[in-house]
Amino acid sequence: VLSISAESLLSLCPAGLTPVRASAEDCERRRGFCSHRSCPPGIGRIGLCSEQEFCCR
Repeated sequence: VLSISAESLLSLCPAGLTPVRASAEDCERRRGFCSHRSCPPGIGRIGLCSEQEFCCR
């Protein structure tokens, strides 16, 4: 169960930016990796790759 919806996370981004588009590359540029729905234990979430994938590092 996901307590925070992807929509509420996306709404935190400034207007005019679409975090879903090209954010996987963004994540890799920040030396992170995409993980479906959650990050492994001990790994922090630093952003989003898509609506259902988190950028973890």
